[in-house]
Amino acid sequence: MPNRREIGYAEARELVGAVADRLEAEGLGAAVAVVDAHGELVAFLRTDGCPFPSIKIATQKAYTAARDRQESRALGDLARSEDFPLTNFGELGYVGWGGGVPLVIGDEIVGAIGISGLPESEDMKLARWAASTVS
Repeated sequence: MPNRREIGYAEARELVGAVADRLEAEGLGAAVAVVDAHGELVAFLRTDGCPFPSIKIATQKAYTAARDRQESRALGDLARSEDFPLTNFGELGYVGWGGGVPLVIGDEIVGAIGISGLPESEDMKLARWAASTVS
């Protein structure tokens, strides 16, 4: 089995910092989680003003995106359209809300980012922006 590249702590910290800068500039509070390709936490940030439940939700969004290899919202859309509860996927940590996005370098998923605490559309927008900065 070939060695897979995974996002490292230094990269994850930079990514979390970039998101934190945007949140701070806009006076917003949110949680930001970066996980490796297996969905395990590498870096995390909870800014001032972040809703308490968003701590776990951000991590779950990132976990879902990494494990399912697609945006967390896409899995949620599938579950809703097929009337197939997320619990049937066998992973209790999966969520179907938007804001979890895989981190891709080349054609390889190296991790994922999850953002929670803003309206879902804003979580998604910020997570997609952050993912687009990874190279």
